[in-house]
Formats: sequence, C-alpha cells, structure tokens
Amino acid sequence: MTPADFVQTVPVPLVHIRRDARIGAMNARAAQLFGVGLVGRHYITALRQPALLEAIESAQGQSPGETAPTSARYLGQEAGRELVFTATVTPLSGDEGLLVAFEDVTPYEEAGQMRSDFVANVSHELRTPLTALSGFIETLRGPARDDPEARDRFLDIMEREAARMNRLVQDLLSLSRVEDIERMRPTDRVDVAQIVTSVAIGLGPLAEGRGVRLLTAGCDAPAELPGDADQLTQVFTNLIENGIKYGREGGSVTVTLTRHETLAALRGPGVTIEVADEGEGISQHHLARLTERFYRVDNHRSRGMGGTGLGLAIVKHIVNRHRGRLRITSEQGQGSRFTVSLPMNSARVA
Repeated sequence: MTPADFVQTVPVPLVHIRRDARIGAMNARAAQLFGVGLVGRHYITALRQPALLEAIESAQGQSPGETAPTSARYLGQEAGRELVFTATVTPLSGDEGLLVAFEDVTPYEEAGQMRSDFVANVSHELRTPLTALSGFIETLRGPARDDPEARDRFLDIMEREAARMNRLVQDLLSLSRVEDIERMRPTDRVDVAQIVTSVAIGLGPLAEGRGVRLLTAGCDAPAELPGDADQLTQVFTNLIENGIKYGREGGSVTVTLTRHETLAALRGPGVTIEVADEGEGISQHHLARLTERFYRVDNHRSRGMGGTGLGLAIVKHIVNRHRGRLRITSEQGQGSRFTVSLPMNSARVA
C-alpha cells in the first residue's frame, strides 16, 4: 500500500509530505481542514503555523532509518468553530517522506477550561461571604464587643452569609448528583400535574409575601410520565421560585400544563409546563447563556435574592436526564417564559 492509499483509509486528518517537501496526498478530513487543491504544493502553503513547521523540520532532519515522531499543537477552524489538534509528524522508512496526523483534542481542552472556570467561580462565590464573616468576627471581638445593637445586626448578616454558603454547597451537590446519573433515564411513573400543584402550594407563602398571584392551569387531571419525582420537584421549584423572585412585585406567575398527542421536538406524546412571569424581561443576548453555571443577568440582584447562579444549570441537566427540552423566551418589558417539554412514553428520545 502506498502512502497515498494509506492516507485515504484513516478517519483523522492525515497529510503525506514527500521527500521533496511537497504534499503527496491528503484525505477528505484533511481537505475539510486545510482546503482542496493542495496536493503537489509545498507543505508550507497549507501548514503555516510555526510550531507545526518546526516539528516537520525536526522530523526531516533525522538521520536515515530514524523514525521518532515529533508533535506540535495546531489550532484550526471548521464551520466557524475553533478546534485544537495535536499534530504528530512521523518519518516513514526509505524515501517515503512524512505522515502528519491531526488528533482533535478540542473536547479535552474545553473540559479543562470548564474545570478551571468552575473552580474560579466557586472560589469567587465563597470568597465574598467568607470575607464578610471574617470581618464581622473581628469586629465583634473588638469595637462591637460591648455594643448589643451592633452585635445583633452583625449576627443577622453573618447568618445570611452562612445560609448563602450553605445554599451554594447544596446546589453544587445537586448539580454533581444529576450530572452523575444524567445518562440514566428515570423509569418510575410519576404524576407531573400533582408535582406542579404541590410545588405551587409550597411556594404560596413566598408569592404572598411579594404580593404575587401564583396561578396554575391544566393540573386538574393526572399527567403520568416516566420521571424522578424529587428531581422534577426541584425543576419546578427553581422555575416557579425564580418567577416569583424576579417577576414584577404585585404581578402574577402562571404555570400552565398542556398535554400533547405529538410534540415535534420529542417525536411523540408529551406534556409542556410553561412558567410565565410579568417581570421586566431578559435581553436576547443573555438567553443562550442562562443555563451556564454561575451565569447571572444581574449579579447584584441575584445575590441579593439568595441566588447561587446554579439553579437553571441544574434544571437543564434534570430535563436532559428525562429526555426532555427546556425553552426560554423573553422580551424586555414583556416578562419571561420557561417551557419544559417532557415525553409521556418510555421510548428513548434522541
């Protein structure tokens, strides 16, 4: 088998460079990455990044019979998306030249970046309450030692900051648990109408305290589907609580359950549960990022309301586990709508 024939059998981008430094062959994946019409041209015209050129020159400079591969990091782009490759340059025996293989390591790079961002975000979220607690403890031991009024005020603040840290830890644990079992679809049959009704009753006092009318529709009859009752309770608690907290004070939050014989997104029968508020709405450029961990539209307001920035991330993962869909729509001044679609049968939804 010639190098040109071999190149075509490999599923990763692969480029053959002849001894005369011309491109001898490239497979379809390499053509997608570098473009067509490059066979016969000098490799520098396609592989322009200095680190890769240095790796190729190093491989070319090896003594006859030596076939030690060299490698380099290569940054590419495909369909508007930035990709990261590990390019491995392997000298071939005889006068066959070199093979340059490109392994796509983008998912690993993204995972590493996500871990770094996650640690940075958690550290930032914990630093503020910890700094506040340390400062108040120092004050209570010093200037406020004999001031009962100041002591009570500081202890109230410390209690709120400790509760905030506790909420963060609980949400982190919830997120970790749901991610661990996200691939395992629930098999128990649950009544989602009863779950929504129970959540609405439980959040009644919170709504009353903000003067918000909490309305439910479509929950009078059972709506059974495969699900995890505790996780679905968490989904609708998060969504309805957000509607109450961030909607218009004195307005209304409406939860509407609708049964569908066929939902196109789920390719079968299902239910939709829409939580609509009358808040000030969310700008369009925020909508796509709302389910990211620690993403907040208004940092100060969210923290003031006791938010951890993880609620919608948890909702997204739970809905994914149930093979459902989460849709968020909003217009400024027109409120927001969070719609959860859940399949009613046990067939797998891709």
